[in-house]
Amino acid sequence: MPRASLLTRPPWGRPGVKAVVTAGLFVTFLWNLRCFLNPGKFSREAPKHTEPLVVLVWEWPSRQAPNVSGDVCRELYGIAGCWLTTEQRLLGRADVVVFPHTRLQPGRDRLPKEKLPGQHWVWVSLESPSNTKALERWNQTFNWVMTYRRDLDIFIPYGKLVSNQSATVNIPEKTNLVSWVISNYHRAQKRAEVYKNLSRYLHVNIYGKANKKPLCKDCLLPTTSKSKFYLAFENSIHKDYITEKLWRNSLMAGTVPVVLGPPRANYEQFIPADSFIHVDDFGSLAELATFLKTMNSSRYQQFFAWQKRYSVKLYTDWRERICTICMAYPSLPHGHVYPNLERWFNT
Repeated sequence: MPRASLLTRPPWGRPGVKAVVTAGLFVTFLWNLRCFLNPGKFSREAPKHTEPLVVLVWEWPSRQAPNVSGDVCRELYGIAGCWLTTEQRLLGRADVVVFPHTRLQPGRDRLPKEKLPGQHWVWVSLESPSNTKALERWNQTFNWVMTYRRDLDIFIPYGKLVSNQSATVNIPEKTNLVSWVISNYHRAQKRAEVYKNLSRYLHVNIYGKANKKPLCKDCLLPTTSKSKFYLAFENSIHKDYITEKLWRNSLMAGTVPVVLGPPRANYEQFIPADSFIHVDDFGSLAELATFLKTMNSSRYQQFFAWQKRYSVKLYTDWRERICTICMAYPSLPHGHVYPNLERWFNT
């Protein structure tokens, strides 16, 4: 056959091409049919669940695990379609498996031998990067991260402000200026340095194990509420790392927090700008001390204006935290895995 006729001939009419095209179309048809019948397996979107989502907590974050097998998310928090369990024998039925970092320290030998198809593993931690060790061994292991960071998969803060239009301001009676509850005092920490220098200019009432003045379980809030100001100093400074020192020890107690942690702008993403004092607001600790000691009653009351609009919600029950996985599940990136968990968490 002349060469010109080959060039002008339709490609599907050439020898051998027709068979290849036909086979390709058939493969494409089979793939589209497979995706249609099982869309969740071939998509980064969450598969639609007709049965309750089974969330297995491999080991409970705290030492004493409650009996959580059942529909506790609906019973306690009104979250339907979420079955929570700690029974490891149900691994084969679990859609999500939760691994608290505090329980991972012994090593991989305590994890399941393999991740089942379609199953997602969640790494959980409320500690800052400074206090989270041995992350390098968990590369290419977890699909999702659950911690205090807002830019992650599942956000679990220590606390938050919730709308409450009570229009009531409650300021407990004050008997001293500044207090601080500290259990683990390390001189190398920035908060220890700031406290040492600040105490040169004013007296700080210290409680907790570090000062050999431990408080009973129900004594914390009544004690800190007697102070005008509370040193809500974090043990390390990281983005979004704002703990119960702010939410419980200070705001819930009815005292004004003097914070040491991430920048002011980061705090203002959680609480109103006029509800706290940041150490960085002042050129020196001497200026901070003078500001605290000379504040008049009218200025002090302004720090509690947030109470007219909000109240504090604490997250203390791990069952509530784990149940949030079910609410987040449809929007989570399915098929994703963290290649370098340590590098990401330290960013």
